[in-house]
Amino acid sequence: MCHSALSPAPGEVVIAVIDDDASVRAALISLLRAFGYGAQPFASAEQFLSDALHDTIGLIITDVQMPGMGGLGLQDRMRSHGPNIPRLFITAYPEKDIEARALAGGASCFLRKPFEAETLIACVEAALKG
Repeated sequence: MCHSALSPAPGEVVIAVIDDDASVRAALISLLRAFGYGAQPFASAEQFLSDALHDTIGLIITDVQMPGMGGLGLQDRMRSHGPNIPRLFITAYPEKDIEARALAGGASCFLRKPFEAETLIACVEAALKG
């Protein structure tokens, strides 16, 4: 599916959900939309980077571990090539050094799966406020 055909409404915050697990993507998209956020799913960091809409994204929620480029690789790429979009990491495999690297790289939040919907929304709101 071509995401560039789905233009956000003017002024709408669009959140990119990047996760290789389709069920996780669908659940997060549904949750975000239920709270009034525009959300776009991406199956990989590479798909996100190649998508024409990535410059309209106001927040990235990304899995840490994915085939190909993972969340930390995406963070490194975006830090060196811009734009500086707030990032929120999720993972099923929490490791202290990965969490420390994500947060040191500017991540707004680092959540371990499973997490409560309220926790995710609180992180989203904090990240969007800057």
